[in-house]
Amino acid sequence: MIEFWQNLHPAVQLFLKGIAVVLVIFPLGGIGSLAERKISAWIQNRPGPNRAIPIWFRWVPVLGPFLQRLGVFHLMADGLKMLFKEDALPGHVNKVYFVLAPIIAMIPALTTVTAVPFGTYLNGQGELVPLILANLDVGILAVFAVSSLGVYSLIVAGWASNSKYPFLGGVRASAQLISYELSMTLSVLPVFLWINAPGTNGSLSLFNVVQFQSQPGFLGGTWFFFLMPVSAVVFLVSLFAETNRLPFDMAEGEADLVGGFHTEYGAFKWGLFFVAEYAHMIVGSGLFVLLFLGGWNPLPWLPLEKALGWFGVAGNHPIIFGIASIVVFLAKVLFFIFVFMWVRWTVPRFRYDQVMKLGWQKLLPLAIGNLIFYAAAIAIIDLNLGVAAWVALAIGTIVALFAILRPQAQTAL
Repeated sequence: MIEFWQNLHPAVQLFLKGIAVVLVIFPLGGIGSLAERKISAWIQNRPGPNRAIPIWFRWVPVLGPFLQRLGVFHLMADGLKMLFKEDALPGHVNKVYFVLAPIIAMIPALTTVTAVPFGTYLNGQGELVPLILANLDVGILAVFAVSSLGVYSLIVAGWASNSKYPFLGGVRASAQLISYELSMTLSVLPVFLWINAPGTNGSLSLFNVVQFQSQPGFLGGTWFFFLMPVSAVVFLVSLFAETNRLPFDMAEGEADLVGGFHTEYGAFKWGLFFVAEYAHMIVGSGLFVLLFLGGWNPLPWLPLEKALGWFGVAGNHPIIFGIASIVVFLAKVLFFIFVFMWVRWTVPRFRYDQVMKLGWQKLLPLAIGNLIFYAAAIAIIDLNLGVAAWVALAIGTIVALFAILRPQAQTAL
């Protein structure tokens, strides 16, 4: 199978990879919508979607009622509705850009998936090879650069709608992205400072990050979530804001913007925006797992190769190795998809001024201080500066954290 793939023309490989991305992301978007409704129903102690069923499935014992209660047929009905519902085009909108906005939303969502490794396998030489559509040495930079373009779809949609509420939603989206993109980028820099030793060829590869968390020894096998908890928290909070998920969905607040940037949209074009949102959630969760939770390694200090070796499965079974890595990685990603939905139906929406204050006055200084701390820590380790340097760094960190996180005094008028 591997030899057959390698013998295909590169253009054919690219075409098949593109088709694979589309065939995976679109169903996952629909499944995410169904999961959102079922999880919200579970949190709110109600049944959720559980009534739709085709007449030819009604008489299938066990399987029919099970799929009905699971809500699978609601997913089928929603998909057909999106495809065949009349896609009205309001007369007052800027038609070219109005139609272009959902397409712009899908391009970054589908493109970023290609640079995220989702598994690995051992080749004939005993080397780990990533399962990835486009193995880029600047992986994290490519993901950040392309995913940040997704905000243009919200801006274009709000502007092209020729309506004040969608326009305000687009403006909010642009301001929010600028606020949290800085914190997100700064939060991952300590990770790459840590894995790129001085004097070596630097790399921004996500696969190398996972490999670093798979090394022997205490620090070698420690996930970065435990080694750099502030980076992980800042990245996760910024990820909620970057994907416009509650409590950061300022671009589509129903209470004050009717529906936000997509108020004038309906049918298939409306659905594309939310397929893109779920795609960004999947990619963001995958990035968090790769950067801070060991990727496809099942546990800290337990790389996948060692875990499968206990069962006699290693380089002699590359297909089983690859499937196991994908299963572990997807299990972690699905957990964080659940966390996204859990937070949405638990935490109330922030006010817009609170979102801006959190981004600029809390997360950004915290991310800068975190970067300085790890840059100094790496220098101390490399130069063997001794205990005094560590004590000075700890005192400086405590003072900086107090200055950043202390509650601001309220001035009485």
